[in-house]
Amino acid sequence: MDVDFGVLGPVIAWGPTGEPLPLKGPRHRAVLARLLVARRRVVPVARLVRDLWPEPPADAVGAIRTFVAGLRRAIEPDRPPRAPSRLLVTEGPGYALRPAPDRVDAWRFDDAVRSAPALTPPRLVERLADALDSWRGPAYADFADEPWARAECARLAELRLRAVERLAEARIAVGAADEAAADLDGYVAEHPWREGGWHLLALALYRSGRQADALAVLRGARRTLGEQLGIDPGPALRRLEADILRQADHLDPGPGGAASQVWALATAAYENAVPSHARTRLESTAALMRDLAVTGGGGLTAARRHRAAAVAAADRLGDPELTARVIGLYDVPANWTRSDEPAEARRLVDVAERTLRLLPAERHDAARARLLATIAVESRGALPTEPGAGGDARPLQAARQAERIARRLNDAALLAFALNGVYMQTFASAGLAPERDAIGAELVSLATPTNLVTHQVLGHLVRLQSRCAVGDFAGADRQAAAADELAGRHELPLVSVFTTWYRALRVSLTRPLGDAEAAYEEAAALLEGAGMPGLERGLPPLARLCLYVRHDRADLVGLIDLVDRREGATDWGPYEPWARPVLLAYLGDREEAREEARAALRDIASPPRDLLFEALWCLLARAALRVGERRTMRRAFTHLEPAAAEWGGAQSGLLTLGPVSTHLDALAAALKRP
Repeated sequence: MDVDFGVLGPVIAWGPTGEPLPLKGPRHRAVLARLLVARRRVVPVARLVRDLWPEPPADAVGAIRTFVAGLRRAIEPDRPPRAPSRLLVTEGPGYALRPAPDRVDAWRFDDAVRSAPALTPPRLVERLADALDSWRGPAYADFADEPWARAECARLAELRLRAVERLAEARIAVGAADEAAADLDGYVAEHPWREGGWHLLALALYRSGRQADALAVLRGARRTLGEQLGIDPGPALRRLEADILRQADHLDPGPGGAASQVWALATAAYENAVPSHARTRLESTAALMRDLAVTGGGGLTAARRHRAAAVAAADRLGDPELTARVIGLYDVPANWTRSDEPAEARRLVDVAERTLRLLPAERHDAARARLLATIAVESRGALPTEPGAGGDARPLQAARQAERIARRLNDAALLAFALNGVYMQTFASAGLAPERDAIGAELVSLATPTNLVTHQVLGHLVRLQSRCAVGDFAGADRQAAAADELAGRHELPLVSVFTTWYRALRVSLTRPLGDAEAAYEEAAALLEGAGMPGLERGLPPLARLCLYVRHDRADLVGLIDLVDRREGATDWGPYEPWARPVLLAYLGDREEAREEARAALRDIASPPRDLLFEALWCLLARAALRVGERRTMRRAFTHLEPAAAEWGGAQSGLLTLGPVSTHLDALAAALKRP
């Protein structure tokens, strides 16, 4: 059994000591080659006859048996007489050659190329160089024109070209651009239609300090493609030429720039390998947008825009399985309970629901769970605002259903995404910090060993908020430090927005009012350009208002500034309906302002059930107490009572109005008075 077979060149077999085995005449080698093309599958005798002879002789079947017997003697010389062959076996209507996978040079080459994406560039250079050295000539050289060999010869030839290009990419990545250029020079001459080869040669020359030669190669590519194929260079070659002319930084990142080098090579390889119309590009876009979303403000904004476009494109194609994959790939953790793009979120939920209905019910459990989790996350803020009021229960149902599927499938990444949806739907009433803390703790324990870094960060932020809510600020400090450490190690700049705001809250609890204002101003500056309008709009003035009310310093000039209604003045964003009566109530002793505040409070809608639900009700409670509006006092007491053991607004991790119990005591005392 210690026999090796070679087809990357003339067909040959080697014995245990590396000596070529005597395969006799061309018909014997033809039978051997035909069985190797079949890759361990049975080839019927009738098929062998048709493949070996255009016009088979009368004794063709007997001849095949003779050839097989001769091959068996050559490749298993020590097999006892009449003992069955273990290598060239008789099975059913024909024969099969069953060597081990590592005993055929073409099969080893397949494995080397297939494993390439998982290797580091230095290891890849070694692996592909060895694999390419195994070629002794064209595959199945002595039978390449036979109809039964053509497809396999073409496949192996294409695989070899891909290996040559991947080897060049790896050599460029490890700094051996000169060596890559030397190999590629002859390669593009032999294969002028391979735009990837021209691209790599020009890049290798540029990295070798030969900009003029690189441009000359690209001009040669343009000329050759036009003269021989009648086409213009593709977008990747045109873009490379423009980048070389302007000496783009990413082309030659210099010392320590390996990531940029790998990125440039990988994107070039993708563009060359994946057709522009391929559906897989939609999935690639969704996956890339998932990573882009955590890179910073501009990245988050662009990610949302391109994600929406990819989902819309997939939906138009009418393929629910593709649409489900494109939607489900974007499992970016969400922490803030107000949507950044409400209209786009509604459209996404509609597509997800439609896709769920179209997916076959008996399969695609993981895809269904991702669609359900998406519905839950994107439907944030959809809970009813009054106890017992009707509302859309679908998002919570979707979240729980996604969680059940993920737990049944034992899929950590899927469960983390589902728990994010569950978290977004845990605002049915005030006082649910312990439930959210448990979700955060499970996210951390689930994501840490599985390296789900962004969901690990989400778990720490959820726990930070929940620890604040119950007044455990030492515990919140630990969660903030853990989130910052992960963010620094994995380049997640948006995390600092939340931790900086948290530290402003901490300053407001321990330092004078002026220090707290300065800390909030610093935190507010981080919101500019962060790409989170759902968090940014109205939050800075709301934080100042909570600060002033908690310090009972409503006579400060700063409060008057917040009331300024001139165009371009304070933007309260979505919080204006609840901030306005509070401001009126605190505008000194002017009776007209107090009456206007009472009128505004009398029938005011409840704030949305989200991270700032308790904060806004605490503000309304203070305003109602100040102007004597008893109906609002009763409503505030009802809404805040479940959170009696928590700190008002601290669940946001951004601001607070102090212990809820203080507000409840004041409301209870006022409501007892006639």
